[in-house]
Amino acid sequence: MPRLIAALVRHGEYHQRAHIPSALQPYPLNARGFVQADEAAAALIAEAAQNQWDICNRIDSSTLLRAWQTAERYRLAIQGYLDMPAQLASFDALCERSVGSAANLTLAEIQKIISDDPRFADLPEDWKSNSHFCLPLAGAESLMMAGQRVAEHISMSMQDCINAERDTLKVFVGHGAAFRHAAHILGVLNFDDIAKFSMHHAKPIYIELIDDKWVHIGGDWKRRDGTHSPLD
Repeated sequence: MPRLIAALVRHGEYHQRAHIPSALQPYPLNARGFVQADEAAAALIAEAAQNQWDICNRIDSSTLLRAWQTAERYRLAIQGYLDMPAQLASFDALCERSVGSAANLTLAEIQKIISDDPRFADLPEDWKSNSHFCLPLAGAESLMMAGQRVAEHISMSMQDCINAERDTLKVFVGHGAAFRHAAHILGVLNFDDIAKFSMHHAKPIYIELIDDKWVHIGGDWKRRDGTHSPLD
């Protein structure tokens, strides 16, 4: 039976505003981010060629610009490798965790909004990194909720490859925290490891569906040093 492999790709570095916990920032890749995407796409193609994997000609991406731009660099590289048109499809389901109506506000602004609203208790100190905490605001999600929708999208999208005649790799481009929580839900990352690891910019984590279970088969998680936002 042909192998089915998913490549989970965190976007490249981008023009990120400081002190804003929302990962829904609408800004593009910076120059280094484009280089990271090009280098990682070339490495993915080399990995596929070495393992004799077919590459699915449709890349699934988050709708956020930095992810779309990373996916577009992958698409161009894969199109050259396949010598046939490659497609890029964007999905809100692959976006990072939403903080809802607090999107793109600073930490101080969010804290004040919650403190000034008589309906809400004070925010816990770990609210940004707590996998199960959800801001009490319209449209907000917990990190685990975001991971659940990403995991569901990956599982559903991989069904398009289920009848492939050869080993097949499909690329998903999104965001670090949502991918890590999705990886936990899919069974390839222990819960305690979600906070210990991040993802390298633009470099894939490879997971394979084996006997209806996902297994981590390649790509390195990035050990966190405690200085980066847990949201992305």
